[in-house]
Parts: sequence; structure tokens; C-alpha cells
Amino acid sequence: SSISSQFSFIPAASTNPKAALKSKIVAEFRSLIDELLLYKRSEDQIELKEKQLSTMRVDVCSTETLKCLKGKA
Repeated sequence: SSISSQFSFIPAASTNPKAALKSKIVAEFRSLIDELLLYKRSEDQIELKEKQLSTMRVDVCSTETLKCLKGKA
């Protein structure tokens, strides 16, 4: 295929220690980026929940309200 012929100049990682190291670094970097994206998404969810809670008005004296909130948690 044309793609494989374009990259035929790249030495195999097993025969080139520098290429193997670069490949390992890139893989670890991609893994780190994925973890950071997951962390950012969870932070966004926390922020959204905090905003939702701040706009909610709850009668803390109402046992029914507390039961409903507990059920949603």
C-alpha cells in the first residue's frame, strides 16, 4: 500500500534502540494525555454538580426531601 511505502524508511524498533525508546516515550505520553483528559472530564462533572447544588433550594427540615436526595446520591 502507499502508506506502508511512505514509512518504509523507519527502522524497526527492535533493530534501533533509539527508535524503541522514542516509541516507548510516545506511548507513555499518549497514556498520560488520556489520563489527563479523564481527570479534566471528572473535574468538569464535579464543577457542574456543584453548580447544580448551589442553585437547588432544599428544605433541610423536610424528611421527604432528604429521602429523595439520598435516593439520588
